[in-house]
Amino acid sequence: MTEVVIEILGYIAVLLFGVVIGSFLNVCIFRIPKKESIVPASHCMSCGYHLKWYDNIPVLSYLMLRGRCRKCHTKLSLQYPLVEGFNGVLYVIVFLANGWNLTSIVYCLLTSALIVLSVIDFRTYIIPNKVSLFILVLGIADTVLDYEHWQDHVIGFFSVSAVLLILYLVTVGRAIGGGDIKLMAVAGLIIGWKANILAFIVGCIVGSVLHLIRMKVSGAEHRLALGPYLSVGIWFAMLFGDPVIQWYLTMCGL
Repeated sequence: MTEVVIEILGYIAVLLFGVVIGSFLNVCIFRIPKKESIVPASHCMSCGYHLKWYDNIPVLSYLMLRGRCRKCHTKLSLQYPLVEGFNGVLYVIVFLANGWNLTSIVYCLLTSALIVLSVIDFRTYIIPNKVSLFILVLGIADTVLDYEHWQDHVIGFFSVSAVLLILYLVTVGRAIGGGDIKLMAVAGLIIGWKANILAFIVGCIVGSVLHLIRMKVSGAEHRLALGPYLSVGIWFAMLFGDPVIQWYLTMCGL
């Protein structure tokens, strides 16, 4: 019984930590595209009011302030609590699926990076190099942690990105974006080549289906930001790719 209680408390701690990190992700999402520093204290984007510590409590402050700035009462974006809560929930799922180990910490940080780049890419059609560089650092760390299988990680770096780079050069950048190539390279360094191929396939399928729906429902343009969909594929393959890959190999008699 004691072990169960400790485990539950552990997941609660992971959830709260993820929510706190989610607050920082909002800062990154709003400031990175503007090339602003992510270090200065949080402030209202309408009146410049510098938030006090009690205005910065993830999710709770938004609810207590009823989604408005304390000073100018401008309505705050629903993105704040959604990103905070979503990041916390995904952290818990990572630990539930992957267990209590150092790799799960890497996966959590990758999850946060994918959230940041997905929102930014969705809005600007650009995947910031800073985010890709951060994922690259995570990839190097994960390769060190899993040094016995370093070949899988290194091959993963090139498994999808090399093909996309050729496509980029042949079409002069019309078929794929440079940011997508970098994303699949650094993500492959973390999840390995098999999972990276699966991630790309899943991302393309999800992107095709959802974007067609968006075009029908909301009149979205043909051009799509692929980053968010690739992120879905990467996250899925990262946690659940192994059984899918094994099922496919078994079905093929390999």
